[in-house]
Amino acid sequence: MVVVALMATTTLGASACSGGTDANTAAPVASMKTAAPPRSPATSASRVEAAALARSTPVRLSIPEIGVDSALMDLGLLADGSLQVPPSGFPAGWYTGGPTPGELGPAVIAGHIDWHGPGVFFKLHTLKPGDQVMIRRADGSQPTFRISRVARYPKDRFPTALVYGNLDHAGLRLVTCGGSFNSQTGHYRDNVVVYADLIG
Repeated sequence: MVVVALMATTTLGASACSGGTDANTAAPVASMKTAAPPRSPATSASRVEAAALARSTPVRLSIPEIGVDSALMDLGLLADGSLQVPPSGFPAGWYTGGPTPGELGPAVIAGHIDWHGPGVFFKLHTLKPGDQVMIRRADGSQPTFRISRVARYPKDRFPTALVYGNLDHAGLRLVTCGGSFNSQTGHYRDNVVVYADLIG
């Protein structure tokens, strides 16, 4: 059952996620396609919570509020320019073409909502502002992010600039599928995006 739709169906649009609404019922696994970030992202201003870190590969993601403790795989771009997605429900993956978590700008992590059962981001939509996300990085640092907003968007109105656009601080975006499941297309109708900012 698939996961995440990172962008809208425009040049950088949202991908199709598939999966079953019943986490205990296996549903056919359909491919999901996520678009690449814009080449000239819009600037988004926000209050800086903590100084940005140098680049370092993220290796693990922890979200205690929803019981997530996952390794992180690399996600690049496919030949058609869309964002690669994890090949199964676990682990989550980070977009290697953007900032690393803790670095200046928006780091993007994608994960499936389900995949023949609950996926790594099955409960992502239940997070609330103030909840925290921790990342372990290859350099030994463990930056912490505070969630500022959780939003759901129709696939054809994915907020590309908000997710991939330039920031004046270190931000994090967690992306998965959401909303109702369309059994005819094998995809969820929406995307869930969690926005968070570095606090330490």
